[in-house]
Amino acid sequence: MAMYNASGKDANFALTQSRSIGSVSIRKRYNVFLCNSLARKVSPLPAVATGEQPSGGGVCLHEAEKEKSLGNRLRLGSLTEDGLSYKEKFVIRCYEVGINKTATIETIANLLQEVGGNHAQGVGFSTDGFATTTTMRKLHLIWVTARMHIEVYRYPAWSDVIEIETWVQGDGRIGTRRDWILKDYANGEVIGRATSKWVMMNEDTRRLQKVSDDVREEYLVFCPRTLRLAFPEENNNSLKKIAKLEDPAEFSRLGLVPRRSDLDMNKHVNNVTYIGWALESIPPEIIDTHELQAITLDYRRECQRDDIVDSLTSREPLEDAAVLEFTGNNGSASSKKDEQDLTRFMHLLRSSGSGLEINRCRTEWRKKPAKR
Repeated sequence: MAMYNASGKDANFALTQSRSIGSVSIRKRYNVFLCNSLARKVSPLPAVATGEQPSGGGVCLHEAEKEKSLGNRLRLGSLTEDGLSYKEKFVIRCYEVGINKTATIETIANLLQEVGGNHAQGVGFSTDGFATTTTMRKLHLIWVTARMHIEVYRYPAWSDVIEIETWVQGDGRIGTRRDWILKDYANGEVIGRATSKWVMMNEDTRRLQKVSDDVREEYLVFCPRTLRLAFPEENNNSLKKIAKLEDPAEFSRLGLVPRRSDLDMNKHVNNVTYIGWALESIPPEIIDTHELQAITLDYRRECQRDDIVDSLTSREPLEDAAVLEFTGNNGSASSKKDEQDLTRFMHLLRSSGSGLEINRCRTEWRKKPAKR
């Protein structure tokens, strides 16, 4: 299938008329693999539900092409040349920017989730909301988010166009990982990076379970053959453990209640909602003078419609705020002066009733630029 190819004014016009345009390009060699009766079409990460999962383990790609929704045909997203990662372009909408006149961290997180889902759909995988493999569905196994780490070096503004690349890899015996690179489409500048870890859970018992060889074989065929990390630097912040925030916290916002719009297609609170809850208890003076540079979330317990949540925040002790230099090829440099301007917080989301932990979070804030 030919890709939409525009340049100059035509490209700019097209990108401002639609969030994503073009068509998903599926490499011919995947037609051969996925039409093989032994091949199982799967994905380890959530996908957007657009219809019922075909029976019999899936259909060949040339048949799936005919059944693509209009949305799939209009996305400006495709597999990369080797078929082992996926790229998609997005226009930042006016309703996706916040008080800084740039995209919010929730917008960034939602786009990461969207690209992950579109990647899964782009190779014709499960769209059941859990993106499970054939074997996983038989055994009632699902993927759940264990950790998410996002760093934003420059927030895009309204009407900016960004390109996000994502890929999946195995991560130990009970998990997988998905990484992302965000670029300014106009000049190719890396403006953000992210990584996440997902673990396998039994849907009925809610207990973690090891990834079997059968499941691993179902998705690793579409993963990079050699380890590829969005954060290749040693001792980078994505690896840092988050200590439990003990009472009394310096700042708090109590009694947060999930809205219906906070629930995902699986009737649990969406992963991105936790970000907004954690930031609810950040002191106003920080919001006024700083912008979020990095956030790490450890998901420890599911949150559902009837749960009531408390958001607690304290400044991170200076001895725990290790200085980190970004020197990797994918990152952007950080000077000593920049590090001195950073402010770090620890966060805890817990059940108001039981006091049980729902999420641990760590945020890093830099002073806002003088001018936009």
